[in-house]
Amino acid sequence: MHVLALVTQKGGSGKSTLAVALAVAAMRDGERVALIEADVQGTVSRWQERRDNPYPRVERVAEPADIDAVLARLAAEGIWLAIIDTAATNNVLALRAIATADLCLIPARPSPADIEAAIPTLLAIRRQKRRFAFVLNQTPPRGVRLSEAATSLNALGVLALPFIGQRNDHQDALGTGLAVTEYARGGKAAEEVHALWSWVAKKLAEEAFGHDQAAIKKAS
Repeated sequence: MHVLALVTQKGGSGKSTLAVALAVAAMRDGERVALIEADVQGTVSRWQERRDNPYPRVERVAEPADIDAVLARLAAEGIWLAIIDTAATNNVLALRAIATADLCLIPARPSPADIEAAIPTLLAIRRQKRRFAFVLNQTPPRGVRLSEAATSLNALGVLALPFIGQRNDHQDALGTGLAVTEYARGGKAAEEVHALWSWVAKKLAEEAFGHDQAAIKKAS
């Protein structure tokens, strides 16, 4: 089972919206997906309550040990991907989510405050030697600020593509219990999310290949 964690200390970065969108995009590819909510705000749980479709399922956790227990149960049930949505604080739950993740995504809006706020999260990820990528989220269509933010994040590490634009479809979808790829299937927001999921899926496949190669080398 793959584990994807969305982490950053900055509130309003769009972690929950991205978690939901990526989960449903993965489901559309035929994958078995679950969301783990490690955020007391409960944005993902409330989204699930508004949703007619029971999938992706949502598991809430309150303690670091809960994450390990839920992940073990999901793996035993054949879930292919678990996506962990974390709170906007560098708390013990977020740190445990980082430790269990195959890939950490750090959403950041194209502003100096967001990029500065991402640094402590990046340091925590590097201390635990986890793979990561930044996601530029809620971006304007173009401009110097966007270009400068992309340059800054590229200098700090890997930057996922494409950028996710600031579009009303994301919030409108969340309010109706849908992902943006369900709410406006032919829209630009849905197109960006599908492309981002393709990028993430490729990175997860690379991670799995690396583990397989390491196992083969160890066995030989």
